[in-house]
Amino acid sequence: MDGPTIQARIYRGYGIAAEKIGLPYVHYRPQSAGPPIIDANKLATLPASFNAEDFTYMRPNKYGKPTWFAIVDGSQTQVGDYLVGPGGTFFIAGQQPLLPILAVECNRSIRIGRMADQGDAGFVGYSGDVQSEEIDVLGTSATGGTFGAGWPASILLGGRSDKDVVLPSSVKQSGVVILLPASVPVQIVESDIAQDDLGRNFAIYAAELTDLGWRLQANEEHS
Repeated sequence: MDGPTIQARIYRGYGIAAEKIGLPYVHYRPQSAGPPIIDANKLATLPASFNAEDFTYMRPNKYGKPTWFAIVDGSQTQVGDYLVGPGGTFFIAGQQPLLPILAVECNRSIRIGRMADQGDAGFVGYSGDVQSEEIDVLGTSATGGTFGAGWPASILLGGRSDKDVVLPSSVKQSGVVILLPASVPVQIVESDIAQDDLGRNFAIYAAELTDLGWRLQANEEHS
């Protein structure tokens, strides 16, 4: 028996198990940089179950851990897909050969904007972030920079916090780690601005594309 045959049997077994213990999840596959959770990206409804750390269903997930093992028919999914259902929204982070399917739980939805290149040297006026002048890189925003429709993502505390910035509210800029799927079709770079569905802005200072998707480190901006 060869590797592909074993892999097919493993995924078929996941599918059978999901039919027994899973809940219905709507399956989406992003096709562009626009919002991914739309009818045009819907593929099917699949039974799926998510568990933390092992397959015994004896351990709950813990604070600060967005990753789960997914019990779902892996022949129907691929890295970067989203599953939306009773347990929340997840994206498929990894389908490595013969290994469990790794999913990331999403707790927020974000868009990413980028300041337009002013193109001129010398005196160009204020060059900081002005939300109304941002170009949508990922997701969409309404006129004036108001949050519109974004990509589900994991945003959890982590990374670096700015300690030396004096703010009007005397609140330290919190560091966060943002996880996005590998299906993001654009290059995210340092200095891009992420805005979530709560209206919070995060200045990205490190962007890394891994084999499990995008890992971004950012600081929350306070006005």
